[in-house]
Amino acid sequence: MELVLNVTPHPTVILVEDDTRLRQLVTEYLEKNNFHVIALPDGTTLMEVVAATPPAVIVLDIMLPGDSGLALCQTLRNTYQGPLLFMTARNDPLDEILGLELGADDYVTKPVEPRLLLARIQALLRRIPPQQVTTTDSLTYGNLHIDKRARRVVLDHHPVELTTHEFDLLYLLATHAGEIVFREQIYKQIIGREYDGLDRSADVRISRLRKKLKDCAQNPYRIKTIWGKGFFFVADAWG
Repeated sequence: MELVLNVTPHPTVILVEDDTRLRQLVTEYLEKNNFHVIALPDGTTLMEVVAATPPAVIVLDIMLPGDSGLALCQTLRNTYQGPLLFMTARNDPLDEILGLELGADDYVTKPVEPRLLLARIQALLRRIPPQQVTTTDSLTYGNLHIDKRARRVVLDHHPVELTTHEFDLLYLLATHAGEIVFREQIYKQIIGREYDGLDRSADVRISRLRKKLKDCAQNPYRIKTIWGKGFFFVADAWG
């Protein structure tokens, strides 16, 4: 397969979907809405394509021939930190939790309405700040340093690799250190949808963030859960 660098001004979506009809339908709909789509039937060449044409977002089916979407997501997160959305026929909450734990940013089930998929993609992209950001905002709490402009996090003098949404979530919490950040705020600002009172996506993301920031899973002391309300960033818990 010959890989050609993309020079289109439209955001690139890499779609990995083995259903030919659905792949064509989604591709046509997204391209009508000003996206450049690279559609793949499986994950065989996915890593090569991502390296050659860094996408704005990846839409990944879970049930694929060869490596599953979950396995591909885990591999992708070693190098790709941008938005990633699962699209799958499986409607098992455990699949959603596992997908989020492995690094996905959102999850939709089939049959998916193309307008809903488009809205989810646009919501993910709205979480990414413009490249021409001029602010030099940075936050330091003990041995934790958060550089907003570079979107870089350093803990104990070691860089912490965060996805786009993990960084946004950490920055939101850190800028409200000593205050409760309510779930409704996280869903609206970070996840891009209203909180329905049942969705556990925020909890999964917080759990993943704690792991990367060396917080205690059983008794977290850096990012605390305030039951029934939200989460609390502890300013003096960073060494």
